[in-house]
Amino acid sequence: MNMRETGSTVDLSAFWMPFTNNRQFKEAPRLLISAKGMYYRTDDDREILDGTAGLWCVNAGHCRTEIVEAVKAQVEQMEFAPTFQMGHPKAFEAATRIAAHTPGDLKKIFFANSGSEAVDSALKIALAYHRARGEGQRTRLIGRERGYHGVGFGGISVGGLGPNRKAYSGQLLPSVDHLPQTYNLKEQAFSKGQPTWGAHLADQLERLVTLHDASTIAAVIVEPLAGSAGVLVPPQGYLQRLREICDKHGILLIFDEVITGWGRLGAPFASQYFGVTPDLLTMAKGTNNATVPMGAVAVRNDVHDTIVNGAAAGIEFFHGYTYSGHPLAAAAAVATIDVYEKDNLFERAAKISPYFEQAIHRLHDAPNVLDIRNLGLVGGLELKPREGKPGARGYEVFLKCFEKGVLVRCTGDILAFSPPLIVNEQQIDHLFGTVAEALKETA
Repeated sequence: MNMRETGSTVDLSAFWMPFTNNRQFKEAPRLLISAKGMYYRTDDDREILDGTAGLWCVNAGHCRTEIVEAVKAQVEQMEFAPTFQMGHPKAFEAATRIAAHTPGDLKKIFFANSGSEAVDSALKIALAYHRARGEGQRTRLIGRERGYHGVGFGGISVGGLGPNRKAYSGQLLPSVDHLPQTYNLKEQAFSKGQPTWGAHLADQLERLVTLHDASTIAAVIVEPLAGSAGVLVPPQGYLQRLREICDKHGILLIFDEVITGWGRLGAPFASQYFGVTPDLLTMAKGTNNATVPMGAVAVRNDVHDTIVNGAAAGIEFFHGYTYSGHPLAAAAAVATIDVYEKDNLFERAAKISPYFEQAIHRLHDAPNVLDIRNLGLVGGLELKPREGKPGARGYEVFLKCFEKGVLVRCTGDILAFSPPLIVNEQQIDHLFGTVAEALKETA
């Protein structure tokens, strides 16, 4: 049993931490006990600049008074209400407010509790849509190598990260195939914004159509910009080409915007930034500033109508969660969207993104840097791996930054940056200045 003093004695043994080296962490814990604005505070009373918006999610900054008060008011009024054959006003209000920002005619909102659940819901909606329109043989799903779509069996099946898949390889969804990844170090290194090379990789979807026949393919799911795989920015024209091919063959296009949604690229969703509208769009994280777990799928109106109006009398879609549209999550979502609109945070992100780009690319000549990539308020720094020890250098830089009062994210030997949209120029300088120091101190 490992104990830690945080004002009271905390037993670390019972909590099996996700995506964590538990043995290593519990030998030297890093505990966060409070947060406000751009900063966390640790149990040893140090201020930590948040360079990752928590986990790509606290877009409006920590502990916004408006959001806190909205959740407090809701829990005092009603802490829970079912949404199976019942309803409560906040869920409908949250859906309406979300739909005001979603692209095109994606105006039907199906609530979940996380990005993983949103993805599995979107895959089910895609299958249900084709069945409702008399093409139930369209069951094949197409993901992409190095894609991350959460940790449900659906998400890891269409996802393309080997470590997430290997322990379950015999139990993943059948009839799934993958597009090639879009990243190429030789052709795209140190690109600012979207790389010019790589749009042709979308044409690999035509190869899969030829292999499987379009009549068997239900949907293609991709992240417009991949975050968890190491900040992989789409090549110019790539998403547009995917849209064209899906339209040509009657395939639904799903954008996983769990990371890119809610202002990360300077627009409500990456779909609007890139000018490409999918048929379904998943979201979570920034939807309610991560205050209470929430995910959602935005669905094209006619996809919704085909399923609902084509069903026999009774329940039209046998899917959902106890906490779908949870009152506290919905109240937080409404208050968060109020903050986004009142403070013009999407426009603010767009305005400061060029400064963010300049600052991260100043690390071009820092020790062991192989590549830098960025778009909007997202940045990735790829480091040269140590021989025989992949991920060790990235983790050491992560630790050094934390010791110096800055939180960054490491995924293997890639450092990822996604500060809250309220970040200012001085904080950007502090973030990347600290990273530069840590790189110099890391062999």
